[in-house]
Amino acid sequence: MHRSNSTRRRLAIFGLLGPFTLVFAAMIVLPIIVAIYQSMLSVRYEGPLGRGIRAEHFVGLSNYGRALAEPGFVSSIGRVLIFAIVAVPVMIILATVLALMLDSASARWVPFFRSSYFLPYGVPGVIASLLWGFLYTPGLSPLISMGEKIGVVPDFLAAGSILWSIANIVIWEFAGYNMLVVVAQLKAIDADLFEAASVDGASAWQTILRIKIPLIRPAIILTTVFTIIGTLQLFGEPLILKPLTGSITSTFTPNLTAYNEAFVNNNTNLAAAESVLLALVACVFSFGFLKIANRSEQ
Repeated sequence: MHRSNSTRRRLAIFGLLGPFTLVFAAMIVLPIIVAIYQSMLSVRYEGPLGRGIRAEHFVGLSNYGRALAEPGFVSSIGRVLIFAIVAVPVMIILATVLALMLDSASARWVPFFRSSYFLPYGVPGVIASLLWGFLYTPGLSPLISMGEKIGVVPDFLAAGSILWSIANIVIWEFAGYNMLVVVAQLKAIDADLFEAASVDGASAWQTILRIKIPLIRPAIILTTVFTIIGTLQLFGEPLILKPLTGSITSTFTPNLTAYNEAFVNNNTNLAAAESVLLALVACVFSFGFLKIANRSEQ
């Protein structure tokens, strides 16, 4: 009887976790293994004039050395790191402020404002980039037209401002999503804490600073990690804006560089190495932030 119950329990666990495990392995683990394997290969054409049989040769870490020797790829990593240093704090602070505002707003207006803040996330990234590209283009943008009337002529697509124009798009898209994560954490706080704070004479600001913000810290950490990973993977927005300006090159971000190597230069092995390096950078910064956050909590 004991063995029968144990077998049933194992079958139940496998039935519940098995489908997810198979899908996770097929969609996440297997592509990672293939990318790492491809990054250690090099294609050569054996025969007269290099037009013979296509053959793959194991080259170890040489593709990683080539990637790190490319000035465009290295500068693209530095560019997205600068982007993250500015965009991540702005994104998280804005999402937290919006969540706190919703939490303290009148219940009558909360659904309207929550939907309004979240609406940009429902817009596909390509459509959002096209929309903002229209607003950034001289001769088409009402923003530039209004600026010209007051003597200010902004150039959103210039080399010195294009990165922050893209940051504006990303923040506009994802601040509402991060806000919902923080709101969910706020709703999980026991209301008795707020009543006790009110009885003790705590002001609204004291309640926010000493109760709400410390208790939503896990949500803030989670959204920060997601935002760090997302900003390092910047791809769609610069790709859509690229035809509008010469400030965005094929090596503007690491993902664009890998995309160009794979589908323009037909060098999938070097592209795989660049992708793996970008994943390592994302892991280092994500786990580094988590370690710092956990150490400060302790």
